[in-house]
Amino acid sequence: MPSAEDTSVHQEPSVVPPTRQDEIAAAGSELIGGPAGRWARFGSGPFTPVRVIVLVAIGMFALGMVQKVPCYDWAWFRGASSQYTHACYSDIPHLYGGRGFADGLVPYADRLGGDMSYLEYPVLTGLFMQVASWLTLTPSSDPMQQREQMYWMVNAGMLMVCAVILVVCVARTHRRRPWDGLLVALAPAFALTATINWDLLAVALTAAAMLMWSRGRNLLFGILIGLATAAKLYPVLLLGPLLVLCWRAGKWREYGVALLGAAGAWLLVNLPVMAYAPEGWKKFYTFSRERQIDYGSFWLVITQRTGVSIDVATVNTASVLLMIVLCAGIAGLALTARHRPRFAQLAFLVVAAFILTNKVYSPQYVLWLIPLAALARPRWRDFLVWQACEVMYFLGIWFYLAYTTSGDKHQGLPQDGYQVAIALHLLGTLYMCAVVVRDVLRPERDPVRHDGSDDPSGGVLDGAPDRVALTQTQAHPHRSRHTAPAVEGPRVEWGTAGGAVSD
Repeated sequence: MPSAEDTSVHQEPSVVPPTRQDEIAAAGSELIGGPAGRWARFGSGPFTPVRVIVLVAIGMFALGMVQKVPCYDWAWFRGASSQYTHACYSDIPHLYGGRGFADGLVPYADRLGGDMSYLEYPVLTGLFMQVASWLTLTPSSDPMQQREQMYWMVNAGMLMVCAVILVVCVARTHRRRPWDGLLVALAPAFALTATINWDLLAVALTAAAMLMWSRGRNLLFGILIGLATAAKLYPVLLLGPLLVLCWRAGKWREYGVALLGAAGAWLLVNLPVMAYAPEGWKKFYTFSRERQIDYGSFWLVITQRTGVSIDVATVNTASVLLMIVLCAGIAGLALTARHRPRFAQLAFLVVAAFILTNKVYSPQYVLWLIPLAALARPRWRDFLVWQACEVMYFLGIWFYLAYTTSGDKHQGLPQDGYQVAIALHLLGTLYMCAVVVRDVLRPERDPVRHDGSDDPSGGVLDGAPDRVALTQTQAHPHRSRHTAPAVEGPRVEWGTAGGAVSD
């Protein structure tokens, strides 16, 4: 019986069918006809990989919206505890009124009442929120509940566009592995967290930037990274591992173009607000610096277990030092590995290091890692193990908040249980980091390199010889983006003479 992989249009013969490489994908494909067989023909038809992935992503996004229905109907508006017991909390409706959008205040320029003097989000995210408020076409005379519901719906529609951009970019980054985009589209944490906050904007811009780098569009990569950093801070971290890889390959000019593009785009977005409303502009940075130890971090576990309060300045310093140490280790790995690591692998590691050392971990931060994990380690078993840990954390934080806000009822998860949820999140992320590091050290275990490819997401790095390395590199046959490989035939053996190892 033909499977979904058999009905793709313009699918090149070199496309890697995941059901022939991944036992979990093969088992899951039984629902749609089974794995692609030996005589499967990838001919014409309406269902290209990208179209299928987009449809799946929209379906999962819609399921995530359905999961928020109890809150949309009433729980957001009837006390704090109910939105936690239903695990459907979202910042979006609460900040519509809480950050002045319902009153027509100008972000960053108009001072807010309450405990937050100005909008505490980066400029591009603030613009996204403002555009959504303009599109919320409800009269000011309508009840606030209806206006908040409409604001959430408008934001959900805009974030769905970001989700589509995200999965399209991931599916196209590795030319021969478009089906890896299903890892993003089917990720449970993607559906659960997509509409909690506005992180999908930065995630989509970052995925688009990685696609541009894989195509050799270095300036456009930099511009998109700059825009993504103007929406959320973490995308700037990708310039670090890219610097090390370009250093090893001697691609200084290409890196310089990307760096200038990133700086220029970030300044273009931020300078007008910096000049017009400097106090409001810097609120994001001062808030990040002054924020106390918060949910999801190992710092919170330490303070809860020991009962010792840690000064925020001490935590900031310790977090920065830990991040520096981990980044130095990642740089050392990149320069000493026998074969130059792939860009996506190091990008995943550096963002994961930031998440692990940070003083707060909001549940939607998992969106930062999902596309990077799909590119760094496209293996369903490992991806689902990690996602299971993240889903447990997603439930853990809401049930813990339900416990702390339900008064004498104690309805939810007590502190010890929440600490277990944090530990699961940390262990799941560390597990993914461990398998990615193993793939760097043993390229024959890397699913992307099973066919002898070098770095499909590496752009100018793909197939480039090393210029600088701290250890003697081992010559290896690889396939650059300019080569047209075939799926069938002997697989290039990486690393040891014993041949490639599949896991």
